[in-house]
Amino acid sequence: IGDNTTIGNRCLLDARGGLYIGDNVTIASDVHIIGGDHDMNHPDFLPNLVPTVIQDYAWIASRAMVLPSFIGRGAVVGAQALVIKDIGELEIVGGCPGKVIGKRSPDALQYNPSYRPLFG
Repeated sequence: IGDNTTIGNRCLLDARGGLYIGDNVTIASDVHIIGGDHDMNHPDFLPNLVPTVIQDYAWIASRAMVLPSFIGRGAVVGAQALVIKDIGELEIVGGCPGKVIGKRSPDALQYNPSYRPLFG
């Protein structure tokens, strides 16, 4: 977990497959980051663990679920979105499953989220 990264209340960070979270990342409350799944057709129900990478300045909004993927620098995952594939740099995704709904300005990536008050 990088510098100045904030993680909200009641988040689930499943790092069994490997989890990298960059600098200045904002992960809002109730986000679930899942580290893999199981091979449902294998007789031993073997785990399939895959790393998740969240690059600098990404914002994962409240109640989003992130399955193993790569989330690019400055990307935004909307509230209650389901991430099932990689998200490119500065892309904004929303919905279930998450689809690109916009693009973030690269000029917006100069803040430090750790200074923000909880209420105010």
